[in-house]
Amino acid sequence: MIETGSKTSPLAEYFESLGYKAVRIDGRANGNNGNLVFTEFKSSEEELNSLYKGVGVRDISNSGILELRGNDVLDFLHRVTTNSTKELPKERAVQTIFTTEKGRIIDAATLMNFDDYKILVSSPANKLKVKSWIERYVIMDDVNLNDVKNKYVLFELLGPQAVSFTALIAGKVLNEIDYNQFKIINSDGVVFFLLKLKDQNSRPKFWVMADVTNGLTLVKFFQEYKGPFDFNFIGSEAYETYRIEQGIPAAPNELNSNFNPHEINLLDIVDFKKGCYIGQEVIARLDTYDKVQKKLASVRFLEDIDDGNLNLFDNDGKEAGQITSTIYSKRIGGKIGLALVRKAYLDEGTVLSAKNGNGKTAKVIVENLPFKK
Repeated sequence: MIETGSKTSPLAEYFESLGYKAVRIDGRANGNNGNLVFTEFKSSEEELNSLYKGVGVRDISNSGILELRGNDVLDFLHRVTTNSTKELPKERAVQTIFTTEKGRIIDAATLMNFDDYKILVSSPANKLKVKSWIERYVIMDDVNLNDVKNKYVLFELLGPQAVSFTALIAGKVLNEIDYNQFKIINSDGVVFFLLKLKDQNSRPKFWVMADVTNGLTLVKFFQEYKGPFDFNFIGSEAYETYRIEQGIPAAPNELNSNFNPHEINLLDIVDFKKGCYIGQEVIARLDTYDKVQKKLASVRFLEDIDDGNLNLFDNDGKEAGQITSTIYSKRIGGKIGLALVRKAYLDEGTVLSAKNGNGKTAKVIVENLPFKK
């Protein structure tokens, strides 16, 4: 059985009762005990097919879910994150980034305004860092912070059939929801909040947030679904392949204090017109003077090599970047990865050498994101 109090989804024991196996992702480098995740619900290949051709549902309840109350919440977050939050209307959401004084990434997060309180959702890997960062800077502000990870369940619905599938549980209300807006839904007595977002490639996706009881009812509905959609629950293996193929940065691989928002292609959630925030001067200076040295790109391995700390070099042995994520992709036909590549080597087709900690090397080729077959 999954131990009580582990940092994971409130629905983990239900999934385990159905025979699904959870594994712990080591979180010691991020100051926590890690997260229990389900690697597969059906097969990774079928789940990946749903993400590309149908609709997939991810249980992302192991995210950092913080409830913030007080008169200064929006103003405070406006002063410590990259995006504008001060005038965020009720039932609206905004994505923003917590950055260090040097403009490096602590985490990307989504803020939802419920009027009397706000919900902030950060990544599973960096949730303790975000909580500590907020507590560090709340001094005289009227901001009260509460970790509510066991109060809510949170699902993500994505894929080309996500809109039509979501209409099954939301009905006509779905047509009234704009991007970055959420509404409360009562579907045959099942109550939940539905948020419409854009994915990394500007396609619609949805978050469903509910208390544990209503969330379990929704899961059972998903579990018993036999309709015309290509539907699957999505395990960590399929999603990791999908996110690398699509060029989606994630914590801790790309969203960490080694990189800034320019490098990770997250400038769409940086407001250059707002006032000061932590790290603002560095991020603005990089933009003004075009000082960004590297960018997130994709690499395809031309030779096999063991994973580890993979650094990139050109033919003359000059440092060219580092690989941050790798996966074997059956769809692409080999091993692929995400990498922070120096600007001089970003042209598609550039061949570089990847070297691991044992000194072994392998050729890789730089490609544009997202990956194409």
